[in-house]
Amino acid sequence: MKKGNRTPITHHILPTSSNLLGICFFILSYVKMGEKSEITLLDECVILPIVLFFVASLLSYLSMRSEKDKPRIENAADLIFMLGILSLSVIAIALFFEIIK
Repeated sequence: MKKGNRTPITHHILPTSSNLLGICFFILSYVKMGEKSEITLLDECVILPIVLFFVASLLSYLSMRSEKDKPRIENAADLIFMLGILSLSVIAIALFFEIIK
């Protein structure tokens, strides 16, 4: 859905969500290396943004490939991406204030 010079939002969601997915995996790896391989609350919390960013990436790609359901898939990708940003922000704030250990 290119209107004028406007790039569709999916062209921004795909690279950004895949980068944030990598950051989430880095956080998870860092936590695993720093602890004695026990499952912590942080491990469980980081799984949520991982899943959300993965689904947002997938939907964004499907939106680029689709001709028929493009607006619906694009809106779903945008919503899930924003939920991923929100969950990652909450985790970062919780880590900053040492709520999650």
